[in-house]
Amino acid sequence: MEQQEYATGAARTAGGTADGRTGGAGRSATVAVVAVREPARGPVPGGRAGADAPQDAPSDASQDAPPPASPGASPPADAAGAPSEELSPDPGLLRLARWFAEADAATADDLCAASFGLYPARHFGAPAEPSAADPAVGGPPGTEVSWWHGPTAHTPAPLRTREPRTAPGLRRARRDAAALPVVLSGAKPGRPGRHRRPERARGAAAVVPQDRSAAATAAERRIAARLLLAHPLVTASGPHADGFPLIRRHRDWLAERFDTLLGYPLVVGPWHARLHKAGPGPGAVRRLEHPATGAPFTPGGYARLALALALLVDAPEQLPLGRLLTAMDAAEPAPAGPSDPADPSDLAMALAVLVDWQVLADLPAGAAVDLAEASAVLTVDRELARAVPVGPPALADDAADLVRRAAEAEPGTAVRRRLAETPAVLAADLPEDQRAWLREHRHSGPAALADFLGLEAEQRAEGVALLDPAEELTDLALSGAGTAAQAALLLVERLVEEVRPLPGETTGADVPVPDALIDGVLGDIADEYGLPAGWHRDYLADRTALRRDALDLLRSMGLITTRPSGWLLRAPAARYAPAPDLLPTPGTGRHSRPSPDITVPTPRAGQPA
Repeated sequence: MEQQEYATGAARTAGGTADGRTGGAGRSATVAVVAVREPARGPVPGGRAGADAPQDAPSDASQDAPPPASPGASPPADAAGAPSEELSPDPGLLRLARWFAEADAATADDLCAASFGLYPARHFGAPAEPSAADPAVGGPPGTEVSWWHGPTAHTPAPLRTREPRTAPGLRRARRDAAALPVVLSGAKPGRPGRHRRPERARGAAAVVPQDRSAAATAAERRIAARLLLAHPLVTASGPHADGFPLIRRHRDWLAERFDTLLGYPLVVGPWHARLHKAGPGPGAVRRLEHPATGAPFTPGGYARLALALALLVDAPEQLPLGRLLTAMDAAEPAPAGPSDPADPSDLAMALAVLVDWQVLADLPAGAAVDLAEASAVLTVDRELARAVPVGPPALADDAADLVRRAAEAEPGTAVRRRLAETPAVLAADLPEDQRAWLREHRHSGPAALADFLGLEAEQRAEGVALLDPAEELTDLALSGAGTAAQAALLLVERLVEEVRPLPGETTGADVPVPDALIDGVLGDIADEYGLPAGWHRDYLADRTALRRDALDLLRSMGLITTRPSGWLLRAPAARYAPAPDLLPTPGTGRHSRPSPDITVPTPRAGQPA
């Protein structure tokens, strides 16, 4: 099942031109409204020289090196901890910090995705089981199966116990004794992989070195493309450093394909690679979280993050923490109206994310910065600080305008971005021009991305989903072992069984779900599975928190949504339910509402019975 298998696939990836690297705004991408200012270049933070440097790194290190200190000169003021000059914030990021502080939670999430573009891709995992109802398997030609009544990826509900998933990302490519650069299958020696695609029998003479090299190149390119889509900022010394050489090796091809298919510029330097993703638009349910605790950012946390970046893009390499805090207090924009006092946890979360992005170095990822130690000296990577913003606000009028501008693209590029970044694309969610493009390129559009990223297309009447059976190209999954994940999967199964429309009913992609039904079903699930499955006792004691987190996961995966009228169950949710039963029996749990009795009125005297 390993990533190497889906990295090779059945067909070779479409090739790009050798000189296809664009370096500018991607095709149909929104023009960058302003760039973070570029001061005079200093030494590359953490840079290496000599044999440890990349092949195409500048050989003349003296050009970037600071002038040598004169004999007997005192150390720089920054290194000694005393500020030598006042930090000057970047005006674009300072404006962004004000917009964050004035936004509500949902707008702040959308603004973060639009201005930083560091959100990961998100996809469903296991493909649906083949069924005769599927036109691709044996159904009538020209028909389209609905997610409501089509093949499902349902697994038995009782107690899904499994090891916790590792962080999604690149799996290290194994080396083969026959000098094949990348093993074609992720299976362990001696047995085939569970998801391994059948390979044609070939004699030893039929395997030539050229074929092995072509297959290895295609595999490496897909691994690098998947890594960049999951982690748009990859460094040579970060947690995904194993994939950085692949990105550098195929940077021209990757830059051309990302620009052509998604309009994403790719910039690859000596020590980091940055895929400049466009904003996903409003309501994309993409939020930033604390790297260690998973706590979601608040508008205040986003504001402190933007304010810190505004100062770090032009900060000295060695920066005392106290000097940074003083500069942030001085540069913090005044609120437009009454506001609550700053929460110290917002600053702590902002610094933790900067450590996780390696903008602040010499600290373990996810480590907390002790705000009480004002004399502590931070190591700042200015190059990474400048690489974080992708859409600073200069031309935008306000936060909503920036979110809209960042998502602008021609119809084909906009639909391909949705396919690459979201679990499912429903035609009902698209504007008319994008819906027309999807109808015209219903098969060729998803196929190009599936080939590029090693995914599988699932075509349904309501839309298209690109699946990742390896469950690596996603930041969320319903197959987790946590309490909220198990409760969410059981909840969506039973909700589908309760409200699934009958064949022939005109319902569209969404079906209303009453709040009382959600509460009743979730209560039954907690009673039935909570203690036997070892669910977290805090959730069992606080059903409101369990409901909140389970619905939040389903909403983030695009299986349920909310409107002013209430909750709506989306058609892709049916792929996680059992096969449809046209005569379902009413629920029998103690939290379920009994079905109303059907009474036959007694005919009046003289009327026919």
